Amino acid sequence: MSTSSPTLRLEKVTPATIDAALELKVRPDQEQLVSPVAKSLAEAYAHGDTAWPRVLFDGDRAVGFVMAFFDIAFRPDRPGDRLRSGLWRLNIAADEQGRGYGRFAVEQVCAEIRRRGGDRVTVTYVPGDHGPAAFYRRLGFRPTGELSGDQEVAELDLSGAEPSGA
Repeated sequence: MSTSSPTLRLEKVTPATIDAALELKVRPDQEQLVSPVAKSLAEAYAHGDTAWPRVLFDGDRAVGFVMAFFDIAFRPDRPGDRLRSGLWRLNIAADEQGRGYGRFAVEQVCAEIRRRGGDRVTVTYVPGDHGPAAFYRRLGFRPTGELSGDQEVAELDLSGAEPSGA
């Protein structure tokens, strides 16, 4: 994992960090691609132990929000559907994009999945020219050919590979 800075860190969403999380806004052209932090926090509350919401700080500045999921079956009605863990939401503040914060957040999710014994990271995203597919491809995610609702599914194998250059 290549993005390292002593000032970058993820923090739990607490009474001390919730306002900073709620103030984070993506660029206007990205609003149709990712849900706002408020919706993510509601989903985290509703999904309890399967959600892992974190605020991304650079020093004292909140610059992003990431939420992972753990041990979710995408299609529980299908025999053999495996449990997955991965990236549920990634919001980097509009004026903070392009500085490696998204990469750092993804690396931290990968590390948490490894810590929990996982060897694969799943992400879903809205397809299209302005979507995040290229960003995830640069990090080593590969499309699976599946859809989750209207979103494409991609995975990163953690069994030996590290996310690659962005």
